Amino acid sequence: MAEAHQAVAFSFAVTHEGVAVDFDREVLKLIFNSGVRSWKKRIARLKNGISNGVFPGSITGLMVIDSAFVGAYIHGYDPSFGLVDKIASQLAGNTKEGKLIAASAVGFGCWATVIISARQLLKLLFHYKGWMYEERGAGRKVSLPTKLWLLGLKIFSGYRRPMLYSFQGSLPHLPLPSIDETLTRYLRSVRPLMDDDEYHRMERLAREFRNGIAKKLQRYLILKRMWSTNYVSDWWEEYVYLRGRSPIMVNSNFYGIDAILRHPSSIQATRAANIVYSAMMFRRSLERQEIQPIMVQNIVPLCSSQYERIFNTTRIPGLETDKIVHLPDSTHIAVFCNGKFWKVTLYHKGRLMKPAELEIVFQKILDDTSAPEKGEEKLAALTAGERTTWARARQQFFSKGMNKISLDAIEKAAFFLSFDDEDYNYDPKDHSKLDHYGRVFLHGKGYDRWFDKSFTICIGKNGKIGFNAEHSWADAAVVAHLWEFVLSEDVIVLGYKSDGHCIGIPEFDPPSASKLRWELPDECIQVIEKSNKVAQALLNDVDLRLYVHDGYGKGLMKKFRVSPDAYIQMALQLAYYRDAGKFNLTYEASMTRLFKEGLEQN
Repeated sequence: MAEAHQAVAFSFAVTHEGVAVDFDREVLKLIFNSGVRSWKKRIARLKNGISNGVFPGSITGLMVIDSAFVGAYIHGYDPSFGLVDKIASQLAGNTKEGKLIAASAVGFGCWATVIISARQLLKLLFHYKGWMYEERGAGRKVSLPTKLWLLGLKIFSGYRRPMLYSFQGSLPHLPLPSIDETLTRYLRSVRPLMDDDEYHRMERLAREFRNGIAKKLQRYLILKRMWSTNYVSDWWEEYVYLRGRSPIMVNSNFYGIDAILRHPSSIQATRAANIVYSAMMFRRSLERQEIQPIMVQNIVPLCSSQYERIFNTTRIPGLETDKIVHLPDSTHIAVFCNGKFWKVTLYHKGRLMKPAELEIVFQKILDDTSAPEKGEEKLAALTAGERTTWARARQQFFSKGMNKISLDAIEKAAFFLSFDDEDYNYDPKDHSKLDHYGRVFLHGKGYDRWFDKSFTICIGKNGKIGFNAEHSWADAAVVAHLWEFVLSEDVIVLGYKSDGHCIGIPEFDPPSASKLRWELPDECIQVIEKSNKVAQALLNDVDLRLYVHDGYGKGLMKKFRVSPDAYIQMALQLAYYRDAGKFNLTYEASMTRLFKEGLEQN
């Protein structure tokens, strides 16, 4: 493997004839190229950080204003009303050079003042939420406050094309409601679900809470809000997701499927090559911040902080709580195929391999006829079972030696890729095929997905695809953005030849994937089997029915001036009421991404 080559790239020995030096030029070249790539990314991050830090201004604007101040002063005009002379008198004895430096400093100060003021005004404008309650549809009338708010946003957002993180410094912090506001909203939300006696009891409990521990808890929240960017998000991640000890498969992880009416290629290796390449193009766009932030109504930006952990991210099990580990970079992916794990390096000689080259690598993996090592086939079941069991096994069997090296290759991968051994199809006359399609990507066989990775791309034998994503690191909307990009890039940009293979000709013979090696003792295999039994019991308890509704869509709902989300929620509650004869508690996500580091919370 590459790590082994790098370990012996340079060596020396002392003999009776002197010092003997041995080194591998090719490996040293690879190391050098890796270092150059790393520094290029650091410089790009620094450049993007400066650009985001001065948004809605720009460095070009600074140069223009600074040049204008200096030029005006040279020609005998002082736009600073004497401030330049006062500063120059403190510099270099009031010389000509000192005056020019002072004029430049004043120009910089004016520019910085304008930018800081614009960012603060943007933050104040983003606090306004009245636009949410404006009428929608034809003939609507926008209120005067909202019109003034829109005008302010247009003025202070500037005319630059925003980068992914351009608005991060201007997003407001999540507000903390008072105790009375919290209780009023809670009672209002539960009133439709309770009869009079239950509601009066809830009112009494709310009063007891207000007069009791509420004030102490509110002080804790005030302190938390003062010291953190978002007083909810880190606790939500920790206590809702990472401290859970039950399996994350089905209970937490979510899935997405292919465009069901489109089948661009039935060649498994080919589709995998295009999809992997498209995903890496999305990662490149993220690193360069070429992707614009998602804008509500094309006006208000959503927080983009969750995009940082899409790639190179893994959930690591712990005895009491898990943790999320994110790496700044990764040049390989981990692959599961026919019960075996592989490491596929995506870069060769400093560039990302093209789809036609990746296709060769993946086809070699699919053609490999070697048998899995003892216990290897169901190894990933550890990520599907109880978290504490997996944490103990990780400490005991994967903390050193060959197992640690192989586990690192998986956990430090950009993402995980799984080649499935069956076809996936959609037949409008047979709903069971679509139901099975969804189940496969929700849980698979229980041991053919690495459920701890930020996301796993799954490739069916007939080229149909889907994904399974771990939930703690981000909301589903972020992964949906990635998936939408991948599916469109796959067909619109990359495309396929008439025979179904990747477009393009390989420019070199790509290096083969490295098979991961394992030394799994019988005790470890027993733990794997135990986790697999838990996973099988869980996935066999899943009852999934996917329904394709084509009678009407969101267009009709909006004609009635009803939010499509609210429409679906009411439909679900009505269906439950007709079935059970009563209403029940309902999960409804509340999006706080209008605020810095916000999430979707229930």
